[in-house]
Amino acid sequence: MNYVLLVISVSLAVAGQLLMKKGMMIFGTFPASQLLFKIIPMILNPWVFLGFVCFGLSSLFWLVVLSRLPLSLVYPMVSFAYVLVALLSMFFFKESVTLVRWAGIFVIVAGVILISRS
Repeated sequence: MNYVLLVISVSLAVAGQLLMKKGMMIFGTFPASQLLFKIIPMILNPWVFLGFVCFGLSSLFWLVVLSRLPLSLVYPMVSFAYVLVALLSMFFFKESVTLVRWAGIFVIVAGVILISRS
């Protein structure tokens, strides 16, 4: 059950990232100096808002996970979000993920596997 809660927490965090990206695609790029002027419209964007909701729920599940399992074990598992975000970004946003990026993700996942076996 503990690992199910961990998967839920990571999945909600990934969903939050994807939703916020979708919402921010509406705004396009803008200088960091304009952030304060755009913060209210960004938060009111339904995609961004739902992304924050997912992150909030993810944090609540994460608190339960932290109460049950060692942080040194579960925190590296969060890196599986890198894999999911890369895959889903390719699918939903048609982003190009280079071979070098995949190699980096593979190294991270290999490290997680080593940690989980300890």
